[in-house]
Amino acid sequence: MYLSRFLSLHALWVTVSSVMQHYPSVWGHYDVCKTQIYTEEGKVWDYMACQPEARDMIKYVKVTLDPPDITCGDPPETFCAMGNPYMCNNECDASTQELAHPPELMFDLEGRHPSTFWQSTTWKDYPKPLHVNITLSWNKTIELTDNIVITFESGRPDQMILEKSLDYGRTWQPYQYYATDCLDAFHMDPKSVRDLSQHTVLEIICTEEYSTGYMTNSKIIHFEIKDRFAFFAGPRLHNMASLYGQLDTTKKLRDFFTITDLRIRLLRPATGEIYVDEQHLARYFYAISDIRVYGRCKCNLHATGCKEENKRLLCECEHNTTGPDCGKCKKNYQGRPWSPGSYLPIPKGTANICIPSISSIGTNVCDNELLHCQNGGTCINNVRCQCPPAYTGILCEKLKCERDPGGCSQNSGRGALSQGPLFLLTALLGATGLCIC
Repeated sequence: MYLSRFLSLHALWVTVSSVMQHYPSVWGHYDVCKTQIYTEEGKVWDYMACQPEARDMIKYVKVTLDPPDITCGDPPETFCAMGNPYMCNNECDASTQELAHPPELMFDLEGRHPSTFWQSTTWKDYPKPLHVNITLSWNKTIELTDNIVITFESGRPDQMILEKSLDYGRTWQPYQYYATDCLDAFHMDPKSVRDLSQHTVLEIICTEEYSTGYMTNSKIIHFEIKDRFAFFAGPRLHNMASLYGQLDTTKKLRDFFTITDLRIRLLRPATGEIYVDEQHLARYFYAISDIRVYGRCKCNLHATGCKEENKRLLCECEHNTTGPDCGKCKKNYQGRPWSPGSYLPIPKGTANICIPSISSIGTNVCDNELLHCQNGGTCINNVRCQCPPAYTGILCEKLKCERDPGGCSQNSGRGALSQGPLFLLTALLGATGLCIC
């Protein structure tokens, strides 16, 4: 019998140890808004900062082109093959599905044969600049979590600017400049993200790394999010706690990775040479086969869910918050000013929940589910919390002694039990009838 109990205890401890080893990584993602914990006074809610998981945000994007008639095919025109710029017998025709290249083909599933892509008209009006603005809009605040990746089916442009908006397209800021010659195109010395540091991570740079000419086999342009994260989280992003701490305390850093819209400004197509061949202008155009933007809905650390409703993304707010970004307190829960959640202290953060308004006392002050009376308080008809002698407040959340001039001594009141390994093991042992003697 003793051997059986020992084996049961050993198996249970292995299980507990395995679970606890995963706690830091789970909590580090802030994927739980609240959980019930057990104290001497009973079961209470423990609130935590929380955020939605990262996802492919292109699924929810709206794209617009300026000028609106810049897509090839109306009227039909011929252009040169991408592998051989002097074989100019390819056709773009908007009225024929197999020959059309509409904007939605920038976002369709890749891997089909032949590859699908959006394509602009050719540079037939040279020397007038061939300028195209591609605007990606979400009608929602987004936090970027991975590199922005643009795949060109033509050569990568000689000149391009990636821009961002934080106010739904009313104003724009440059994110990064791209050019074959940064000094000539934008009067900037060329740099790469590797030249930056923690102190210069917000610097807007011009890079020549992604702007080689028409004949190159490389088609991809990056805006490096992860390389910037790495300045704080380490090369393999193992130290996310450090990154979260920086994001929490530095608003400019947090805003840098936050967008409502992106704009790709194509300023000069790939030429592959110094001079434009005016006899073969059908060689020059823009073509994009894929755009990738990964991120999460910004919910101010008050939600883990984000849903699409009426073609608009909305946070599924918790912590008694509401709004598209959980940016305000719900009615009757304005007992203190709204505040975003905080990543600190690591790993669970601070929820900063909205609490009942003074004027709302008397209706649903407590409900034993979302607003549980704390510190052993008893919910009376959902109207009020009956508090133990040492506590006060709407939810019995305050020690009475805090109001005294001398403050609270170490023995005033009784707080929640520690939720360490011993407590967790004891709880599990209780469920099995075992004990630690």
